[in-house]
Amino acid sequence: MQYALLNGERKEAVKGETGICVGCKQKVIAKCGAVKIHHWAHVSLSQCDSWWESETLWHREWKEGFAPEFREVSFYDETSQEFHRADIHTSNGITIELQNSAINTDELQSRERFYPKLIWIVNGLKFKGFKVVKSIPNPLDPLLQHYEFCISEHLSLMRTKDILTEKSPPEILTFYHEELNNIPFSTAFYSFSWRNPHQSWLNASCPIFIDLGGHFLYRLRKRHQISSNYSYLQLVSKKDFIKKYSGR
Repeated sequence: MQYALLNGERKEAVKGETGICVGCKQKVIAKCGAVKIHHWAHVSLSQCDSWWESETLWHREWKEGFAPEFREVSFYDETSQEFHRADIHTSNGITIELQNSAINTDELQSRERFYPKLIWIVNGLKFKGFKVVKSIPNPLDPLLQHYEFCISEHLSLMRTKDILTEKSPPEILTFYHEELNNIPFSTAFYSFSWRNPHQSWLNASCPIFIDLGGHFLYRLRKRHQISSNYSYLQLVSKKDFIKKYSGR
C-alpha cells in the first residue's frame, strides 16, 4: 500500500514507522528498502482486502498520475460485509483497478459487481503470446454493417446474408475484394493475436485498457456478430486517458 494512518494522518511509508491500515484498521509496517518501492505492509492480511495484490512500480506509476485523494480509496458494503480498497476512485465516481497479475472469472465478476462504474487497466506485458497484429478499418464503420469479421489472424470477412442463409461455406472476402476495397483503414483500431488468451478478460463486462508500455493504451473492444463476436483493440493515448479521468 502507498498510504496508511500515521499518528492519525494518511501518510506514505516512513522508514522505521508502524502505522494503521486505513481500511481494516490493522497494524502495518513501513517497508523502505533499496530494491522495492517504499510501501506499507500488513503484519497479517487475514482481515484486509481479499483482492489485494503486491504493489509494484507499475502500480505506483499509474497511481501517481492521479491526485493523492483519489488513490487507495476504501469501501465497505454493509449488506455483504465486504471491505475492498480501490486502486483509484475519482470524484466523478469512476473506479480504476490496476491489475498486474492473472485473475479468475469469479473474482473479476465480483469486482465488477462491487464497483458500479469500474474501469480495468491491465499490465499486458504479463500476457503470454499476446501480439498487436495490424491496423484495421473501424469495425463499427457503417460500410461494414452487412459483413462479419472472421475470427482469424488473417484480416477477412463474410457477408452476413451468407451466414443467415446458411450458405456453406460462406465466401471469405479480403479487403482487396471489389466490395470492400473502398473501405478506409484506421490507425486507431488494430487486430491482435493471443496464443493463450485469458478468458476472464475476454468475457469482462467493464471497459478494459491494456498497458503494453509506452505512451498508449489498447482498449479491448468487442463487435457483436451472428457467427461469433470479434475482439479488437482501440488505441488510446495514456495522456488523454489520465486527463479524462483525473480531472487535471
